[in-house]
Amino acid sequence: MSAARPRLVVIGNGMAGMRTVEELLQLAPGLYDITVFGAEPYGNYNRILLSMLLSGEKNTDEIMLNTPEWYADNGITLHAGDPVIAIDRRHRRVRSRKGVEVTYDRLLVATGSRPFMLPLPGGELPGVIGFRGIDDVEQMLQATSTYKHAAVIGGGLLGIEAANGLLRRGMQVTLLHRLDVLMEQQLNADASRLLSHNLQARGLKVLLNAQTTELYGNGRVEGIALADGSRIDADLVVMAVGVRPDIGLAKSCGLHCDRGIVVDDTLQTYDPHIYAVGECVQHRRLTFGLVAPVWEQARVCASHLARLGHRRYRFTRTATKLKVTGIDLYSAGDFIGGDGTEDLVLRDPRRGIYKRLVLKDNQIIGAVLYGDVKDGGWYFELIQNGTDITPIRNRLLFGKHYCQPAEVAA
Repeated sequence: MSAARPRLVVIGNGMAGMRTVEELLQLAPGLYDITVFGAEPYGNYNRILLSMLLSGEKNTDEIMLNTPEWYADNGITLHAGDPVIAIDRRHRRVRSRKGVEVTYDRLLVATGSRPFMLPLPGGELPGVIGFRGIDDVEQMLQATSTYKHAAVIGGGLLGIEAANGLLRRGMQVTLLHRLDVLMEQQLNADASRLLSHNLQARGLKVLLNAQTTELYGNGRVEGIALADGSRIDADLVVMAVGVRPDIGLAKSCGLHCDRGIVVDDTLQTYDPHIYAVGECVQHRRLTFGLVAPVWEQARVCASHLARLGHRRYRFTRTATKLKVTGIDLYSAGDFIGGDGTEDLVLRDPRRGIYKRLVLKDNQIIGAVLYGDVKDGGWYFELIQNGTDITPIRNRLLFGKHYCQPAEVAA
């Protein structure tokens, strides 16, 4: 390494940290000597596509974003499979599990999040796992070759994708959700019912209002006990009930943390030598689990690391799309509504299409689309831009194509 250049150490080889490095290399190539530590023994991969790796629609090579060769080509030292276990802020030095010590001028913490595992009796049994990384997928695939029954706890985005993947691998799968609406953070009740019917038509067993009380088994998980007294056979249990920012390392070195590592609008922590991005951070009381805000954090943080500090991070609305082959579902903004809002709804049961637009003050503030999502991006633009939809209101549900003439005329 060149002694003349400042040293940037990155803790976390995931999407947030590496996106920041990619942005930095575009803005200021050669500014830093860069060292990256990652807990997993791989290059950087697209965690969003893990469900497609599980279902067999992608292989490991296809979800890789940056191979080990990429790091070498960019002069980056990569310590894969060797997480940092200690940060010495006084001497500006980190130490890895294998004993590697590196000093830094700037430190970027991108430790991501950890899956939340319900503290249930039997939760420590073999065969009970989360769904967060390639290793989890490999454990699931091993189970599919040996066992028949799987259960997924959690009817959110990740849980549905996990259940669908296991179903495609030939297992009999039960999806359990504690509420009566699937994907309640992204869907209203009508769209949730359509999704539930679609999943059940594929062969997935869906149990709503299901409260898990215990996991049981002899040497390995064998089933789930529910609060109503019923039991479900399960040789594999996947918990997909949410994630928590991974802040243990940050707290251990005295960085200010709340639910996440607290950062300002430049993604700087309370220590001016240390920045943080991604699911481990907390900005203006918010934590993050979707990729769009993380990409914006990477852009802002990179500009400040590059000494071009003109950007500030501001959270904006994001959209959600389900990654299950054959199910088209999209939601954005405030899709529930409330006082002062009104709904435009289109239902076409024969074609399996449902659209709901939430309006307030002649603007779209939220959208839920099921079965026909091609105009999702356009509706999202209208939400983001605060567009007055008065001239096209009567045609709005039919999509961009039917509204363009009115827009041109206006």
